[in-house]
Amino acid sequence: MSELTAANLKSKNIFVFDIDGVIRDVSGSYRRALSDTVEHFTFSAYRPTPEEIDDLKSEGIWNNDWEASQELIRRYFHGLGQEPQISYESIVTFFQSRYRGVKPDWQDGYISSEPLIANQAYFQGLTEAGIGWGFFSGATRASAIYVLNRLQISNPVLIAMEDAAGKPDPTGLLMAVKQIEACENKSAELVVYVGDTVADMMTVVRARKYEPSYKYLAVGVIPPHIQGNEPRDRYRNLLKQNGADLVFNDLLQLTPQLDLLAIT
Repeated sequence: MSELTAANLKSKNIFVFDIDGVIRDVSGSYRRALSDTVEHFTFSAYRPTPEEIDDLKSEGIWNNDWEASQELIRRYFHGLGQEPQISYESIVTFFQSRYRGVKPDWQDGYISSEPLIANQAYFQGLTEAGIGWGFFSGATRASAIYVLNRLQISNPVLIAMEDAAGKPDPTGLLMAVKQIEACENKSAELVVYVGDTVADMMTVVRARKYEPSYKYLAVGVIPPHIQGNEPRDRYRNLLKQNGADLVFNDLLQLTPQLDLLAIT
């Protein structure tokens, strides 16, 4: 039996990753499109700052950036004592025109210039360590596949926006775990979910109640747009207050060599 085969048989860890803010830097893409959308529908009167977007997402229920855009628009007009007459469909259409662009290859959209945080070697290292892995993301399937193709990751387990309820509902996370178990032909003992938002951490908290047969580890990573020691400390504390067991400055600090079972 090869060392790799032996490792795969012995490892009972499964890693599931969020994508935005974990695998790719979306500060100049999704978040920029969100700000553009709010500014457009408030007739250039209000453009949310990165801090205001973080404050909204810290509420734990605005993981979907289309819905976050709609909510910031609604709050702006409510502050004026008005009710916005703007359809959700028009918000999505405008948002996508910025994020994906209007060309079929998306090369004029913000998505085309997203910096990558992870690399192919990172996932290869997980495989070599016998760790099953996949993705659960609030991004659309097309957007998620776009970035995974850039990482040369083919046909991974991926639960995207179209496949399950949005976070913090744990259904999508558990769907990913079951699919990884089937692909690896083994049962998980420890499920590690890696995300960068309050909703991601709350997903793990809810999964513990929804499916208690697994051990869980909620791993937070600080997204690239959070800069400076003090803001990073605040963000780290925010994730921990909402269920994070560990928080890293970036994904690559989460290595297969860590004894994660000892932390649970």
